[in-house]
Amino acid sequence: MSRADLPRAAGSDWRREKRERTRALLQTNALRLFLEKGFDATTVEEIAAAAGVSHMTFFRYFPTKEDAALQDDYDPMIADLIAERPADEPAIDKIRHALTNGLHHLYDSDREVLLSRLRLVHRTPALRAGTGQRRDADQKLLIQALTAAGSDPGDELRLRVLVAAALAATTEAIRYWADSDGDGDLRQLINDAFDVLRTELTQGRPGGRSSA
Repeated sequence: MSRADLPRAAGSDWRREKRERTRALLQTNALRLFLEKGFDATTVEEIAAAAGVSHMTFFRYFPTKEDAALQDDYDPMIADLIAERPADEPAIDKIRHALTNGLHHLYDSDREVLLSRLRLVHRTPALRAGTGQRRDADQKLLIQALTAAGSDPGDELRLRVLVAAALAATTEAIRYWADSDGDGDLRQLINDAFDVLRTELTQGRPGGRSSA
């Protein structure tokens, strides 16, 4: 599923729609070429030509070839999904809602594309290295969104640790799903991961001390 298919804010115009279509076309062709030729053997020029645009246009949408494979279409929705939650809802539940419902748009419409992209990332060293940078960007985005939504877990360090743990739990659920060749419902696996995280945060491990 492309960003052009995601819910749009009121007042979007034809210029925005054209940009969204171009970005989706570039990303779709990038993934196809990566899978057919291999990531390292595919050039930006080839991706741009397949999408019917210039290579300079490619760089208007993606700073690097890696970004075309790693950027998630639901990232821009995260802040809105967090903002719509009740102000007094725990931050961990706001994050769960944002990640699972944002992923919903990708998973339901393009499950196989999502699985193919995850497999590509797993087997490509350059892309595996880039996932760390993406997680840093996602962490910053979530912290900003939670702060804007009025979430106050106590202090900045606590919020950063909470967001990092939530992203790590989500990442492991996604890896588990990809390693299992897409067996099971990815959103349910992410919810299960959050259940584990919540249990650890509130109760500690069975037989161990509570963190309270």
